[in-house]
Amino acid sequence: MRIGPRHPWLGAAGFHLAGALLAPYFRRRNIFRADSEFARARFGAIRSKIERGETSYLAGVSSVGFHNSGIALIELTRERGPRLIFNNEEERFSGEKHTNAYPRHSIEHMLTAMAAMGLNVGHIDAWLTSWDYAAVWTTLIRVTLEEAPASFSMLRDQATPAFSLRALDRGIRASRHISEQLGLDQPVALIATPHHDNHAWFSFAASPFAHDKGPALVAVLDGFGDMGAVSVYVCEAGRMRRLYCNNSIFDSLGVFYSVISSTQGGWTWLSSEGRYMGATAYGNNDRKTNAYYAALKPIFNLAPNGQIFLNRDLANWQCNILNRPYSDALKQILGEPIALKDMWNPDAVLRIEDIKHKENTQERLDKAAATQMVFEDALMHLVAHFISATGIHRLVLTGGIGLNALGNMRILETFDENFFRPGLGGNTRLHLWVPPVPNDAGVTIGAAYMGAYHAGYGVGAPIEHAFYCGASPTEHDIRAALTASPDIEWTELKSAASPDARGQFADFMAFMTAHDAIFALTRARPKPAHAPLAIVPFSPTPAIRRRVKTSTRA
Repeated sequence: MRIGPRHPWLGAAGFHLAGALLAPYFRRRNIFRADSEFARARFGAIRSKIERGETSYLAGVSSVGFHNSGIALIELTRERGPRLIFNNEEERFSGEKHTNAYPRHSIEHMLTAMAAMGLNVGHIDAWLTSWDYAAVWTTLIRVTLEEAPASFSMLRDQATPAFSLRALDRGIRASRHISEQLGLDQPVALIATPHHDNHAWFSFAASPFAHDKGPALVAVLDGFGDMGAVSVYVCEAGRMRRLYCNNSIFDSLGVFYSVISSTQGGWTWLSSEGRYMGATAYGNNDRKTNAYYAALKPIFNLAPNGQIFLNRDLANWQCNILNRPYSDALKQILGEPIALKDMWNPDAVLRIEDIKHKENTQERLDKAAATQMVFEDALMHLVAHFISATGIHRLVLTGGIGLNALGNMRILETFDENFFRPGLGGNTRLHLWVPPVPNDAGVTIGAAYMGAYHAGYGVGAPIEHAFYCGASPTEHDIRAALTASPDIEWTELKSAASPDARGQFADFMAFMTAHDAIFALTRARPKPAHAPLAIVPFSPTPAIRRRVKTSTRA
């Protein structure tokens, strides 16, 4: 079993050389690292402003070329700390799922909403990015050199929803693009905050643990960040300390799950993971009898100290992640991977409704179950080590892995009173928090929160939902949209201001759901917030059903 890169020395040399060259390169493009002199001065100015009792506004922006571009805006005060105002995801305005395009619509809608609040771009004291640009580029150079020459094929730009080299190159000019859109004479200075730091601090600061006494562990697990795919922190009393970073983007639970779920499930990256996890419920979830689990388990080497290493003899995505992700040995276990060009093909997509009609469907479901079990083995291995090493019984799990609901449930089942009783804090159990937006849809919020953290006011009120995208539609907006859609039949129901009326609404929604109808509830302005307007399309027409299927597929 080969773990670790083929040419670590070559990767390390390229990493250090690129780091020395890229830091000044990005400074000339008005992108400054969070530990730079410029950033420290900007954070100091914000701190002084807050201490005078004034209000500061910080923007977090994702425009580097990775998926889920967008912009977030927070308000920062001495009394309340950070308060999230907007988190505009570009996909919500462009209709392009998980887009990595420049967030033009997101910024435009933010400016419109700010104007309605009596604010303008001059009120924004800092612009912070969701990735550390210099670190991203040096890491990409390192991992390419580590597996050279087999990895050189990945340099050919083949755009995917998750990543595009061309879009990444456009991200270098983000300062100029933003300035042009805002109509400013001078480029906007961007402070590049590390990706995993952004995930970690926002997820902790918005959690109930931020206001408790005692420390909390924060595990950031995703596809990859600026430097690695696994980062673990301890947060306490308004401060954050990193315990560990694996410094590898291929020793990654997120990349493993994305590759297998897409090449076995037939959906594209970022649309495959949740669907594949759901398919595991129909597979064989017994480790002793699942025909694929034992053979797939060696894909990871579970090493001491909670470390997880990819078996690079079994996997091949470290060399060619899109076109040749499997080694011959992995093909013998899982079969040929579904090619990128064939994904979303009805013959390739795993459909659980075919279980009684296609002989191979049960095999594919068992492969999904095996993938989930291997994933959970590695996740429990990592979490167990850091709980045992620190004795901490509060865990914030964030990054894209936080969306794996089965894994989260397994964590709670595993780290109960029996785990802690032998000397890890007595009669307690693990308390787990997953933020409303653990994936990169929330990392723009994290960038803004990191600005607040560096200014010394990083903790605010807990966040309990994720509905901060765009401005609320008015009743006029809703009626106009419905009027413009003649294929939708709708009616307005009564106010739900009273408890009895809300009970009737709950019964009615259950009835409508059971009969395949579509309904919407909204707190439409200018009506009081406690009197929602309910809009219910009756008897969905074929056109509506096609819309629902299309939006579900996208």
